[in-house]
Amino acid sequence: MIPEFCVFYGVLTFSWIEFLWEQYLTLRQRRVYKTTNSIPEKLVNVLDVETFNKAKSYGLDKNTFNIYEEWFNMIISTGFICFNGFTLIWNLSKSCLASTKYEDSEIMISCIFLLFMNTMGTLISFPISIYNTFVIEEKHGFNKQTASFFIKDKIKNFLLIQVIALPITAAAITIVKWGGRYFFIWLWVFAVVTSLFIMTIYPEFIAPLFDKYTALTDGPLKTKIEELAKQVNFPLYKIYIVEGSKRSAHSNAYFYGFFNSKRIVLYDTLLKNDEELSEKKEDNESKTTPTEDSDSKKDKGKGMNDEEILAVLGHELGHWKLNHILCYIIISQVNLFVMLFVFGWLYDHSMLYRAFGFYETTHPVIIGLAIIFQYVFSPYNTVISFAMTTLSRKLEFQADAFAKKLGKAKPLESGLIRLNNDNLGFPVYDSLYSSWHHTHPQLLERLEAISKTD
Repeated sequence: MIPEFCVFYGVLTFSWIEFLWEQYLTLRQRRVYKTTNSIPEKLVNVLDVETFNKAKSYGLDKNTFNIYEEWFNMIISTGFICFNGFTLIWNLSKSCLASTKYEDSEIMISCIFLLFMNTMGTLISFPISIYNTFVIEEKHGFNKQTASFFIKDKIKNFLLIQVIALPITAAAITIVKWGGRYFFIWLWVFAVVTSLFIMTIYPEFIAPLFDKYTALTDGPLKTKIEELAKQVNFPLYKIYIVEGSKRSAHSNAYFYGFFNSKRIVLYDTLLKNDEELSEKKEDNESKTTPTEDSDSKKDKGKGMNDEEILAVLGHELGHWKLNHILCYIIISQVNLFVMLFVFGWLYDHSMLYRAFGFYETTHPVIIGLAIIFQYVFSPYNTVISFAMTTLSRKLEFQADAFAKKLGKAKPLESGLIRLNNDNLGFPVYDSLYSSWHHTHPQLLERLEAISKTD
């Protein structure tokens, strides 16, 4: 019993140490929100007092929410471990198939187990998501969802996860059983192929289930984007506008695709609203409800002009030109191989299962995956996560430098400032909190780097 005892309390102790560390960082940032009362000197001319105070209020509300959310999740997680949650849900899954021809099928029991776990996770997170969307985001003017839209969105998301996760789980268990001693190699190949396949089909077939994508109409912006793509030899295929404004007032831009068929996607909230409002006033006045008209007026003046959008796209194209995407893919797949190798070495050890209250003689693959990837690898995942955050910040600086070399320094600066203001990003962060949590350098760091002489 001693090894099981050590594993159980080791996992529990590290979970609480990591949790308390996160709480410490969150409280450090909370102190920054409360004690920063003046606009940073570099932003005095571009950030008004009203927006600064709104960003401060938004940051404090999110900070408070995160503290309660983390405590809630930690209590649930600790209770799940202490009350042998894996054993309870596995036995419940087996009972659902009792007296059927699948009662001894590990694959079918595992699929029921996963369905129960996903359902439980969704139900637990549902009230948290409601509060975040309809209280925090609503209070600060970002939420655009109705209750019916929100519920349908959650249902579609839940069903989609099951449609994807259950067949992948069945295939993974089959590979482990069939693959012999070196099954982890075949499992890794399967994971690589599956992830690339999902990356390929997601933008074309899955993302449109949640948001509307339309091709950017011909005009000055489209022409400028195409010219920018040619300048860096980016194989642009299409440019889309995603109707993110039905979900949130937050904005973004990205590109996707493999080889010579890459697409650029712009959120409609990224486009400047002043012109859009004047055009819609004549064409859609009869179709606009009072609520929609009020929201449009509230968002007036938000968004970027064409040059700022081009600068932001120059940054994104920098990620492509400098092979940052390929770098991330290689690192993630090497990391996955290492984890699967260790899983292949550990997953059949009875001690691990007994440590989490699973005393059956058989060792189901899905239970082993859950224990090893979620708990045993927890210290390793923490280190890797911090290393990837640090790498990401470095690559973001490189992408900014690339946009600067394209002659986009000034519009990139103004675009980042506008994006930060529109999203009510607070301009000051605790350095330790930021280095641990932020994959992107903060606004003042990026502006300083851009302004430096080459």
